[in-house]
Amino acid sequence: MTLVHTPAWLGKAARRLATPLLLLTAAGCSFHPIYTPTGDILIGYSEAEATPYVMQMSDPGMACSLGEGVDPLVYSFSSVTSTPYKTGSLLMLLAANCTEAEAFEAELAYLRADYAGDVPAAKDAREQAKRLNGLTAKRRYRAFQRAMAGYEYVPGREGTECPFFLTDQDEVTFLTGVLTGLQAIVNDANSGAIAGVPKNIAPEAERAVQCVDNEKWGGLPNAIRGMVWLLIPDTRPDMSPSPWDVLENSSELGVKAGFRASMALEAVAAETFGRDEVLADVIKRFADADDVIEVSENYRLLDEVARSVIQFSSDKKWIAAYGYRTPAGRFGSLTDGSDEAPGEVMSLDGLL
Repeated sequence: MTLVHTPAWLGKAARRLATPLLLLTAAGCSFHPIYTPTGDILIGYSEAEATPYVMQMSDPGMACSLGEGVDPLVYSFSSVTSTPYKTGSLLMLLAANCTEAEAFEAELAYLRADYAGDVPAAKDAREQAKRLNGLTAKRRYRAFQRAMAGYEYVPGREGTECPFFLTDQDEVTFLTGVLTGLQAIVNDANSGAIAGVPKNIAPEAERAVQCVDNEKWGGLPNAIRGMVWLLIPDTRPDMSPSPWDVLENSSELGVKAGFRASMALEAVAAETFGRDEVLADVIKRFADADDVIEVSENYRLLDEVARSVIQFSSDKKWIAAYGYRTPAGRFGSLTDGSDEAPGEVMSLDGLL
C-alpha cells in the first residue's frame, strides 16, 4: 500500500481553517462572507449616524423619501444578519409619512371638488384618500411591530417590563414607534378599516408610553395617553384629569421642549371627536408659538412633521369655507379677514 505524505504546511493550514469552517457551518447558509459584514456595517451606520441625522432634518418630504428608498435595502440584509428592528421602525415610520402626505392631498382634492359641486371628482378623490390611509395604516402598524420587537417589549403581556434604554435615541425610537401604532388606528378608521389594524394597540400604547419621561419628551407620552382615554374611556384612571386638559398641557410642554408633536396629536383628537373650537385654538396656538419656540436641533423633524399636520387641518377648514388653502399670512386663523379693518395697502405705482 502506498502512503500519501501530507506536507507539514498543509496540515497547519487545515487546522487554521477548521475553526472558521465550523463557525460557518454553525451559522448555516445565511452567512455570506461579503453580504453579512456589509449588512452589519450598514445597519450599524444607520443606527449610529443616519437615524440621528434624519431626526435633525427640516424637510419631511426628503425624510420620507429616505424611508421609502432605504428601508427595502436595509431590511433585505435580514436574511444574512440580525434583523434591524430599531432602524427599520424609523424607516417604515418615515415611509408612512410619504403615503400620509399623499392622503392629505387627496383629501384636499375631495374638499375642493365638493366645494365646486363636482360630484364624480369628489367621489374619486375620497376613494383615493381612503386607499392611501389604508396603506399608511399598514406601514405604521409595521413600524409599531418593529419598534416593539427591537426593544423586546411585548405589549399586552402580563408582567412586561419597560425596556432598558442606553441612549436618548433609543427612547425616541421607542416612543415614536408607540405613537405610530396609535396613528395606525386613526389611519385605518379613515380608510374604512381596510388595513385591519387591531384596536388593542391603543391600551397597549397607553401602558408603553409610561416607560419614558413625559416632560423630557415634550408631553408626547401624556398626549398619547390622553388620546387613548378619548378612544377608550375605560382606560382612563380614576381621578385623572380630563383628556382635553392633558392634551392642552402636553402641547405647552411640547413648545418648551422645542418640538410640537403633542400639539399635532391634540389637533388630530379635536378633528376625530368633532371639537371644532379646540381645533381652531390649537391651530392658533401653533402659529403663535412660531414667535417664541426654540426648535430642538436634535428633533427638528418632529416639529416639522407636526407643522404639516396642523397645516393640513388649517387647509381643510379653508377649502371647505372658501375653496382654497390657507393663504400666506393667514396661518393661525380660519377666516379670510373680510370682517377685519383693512390694513395699509402698499402702492404698486413705483414698481411699474
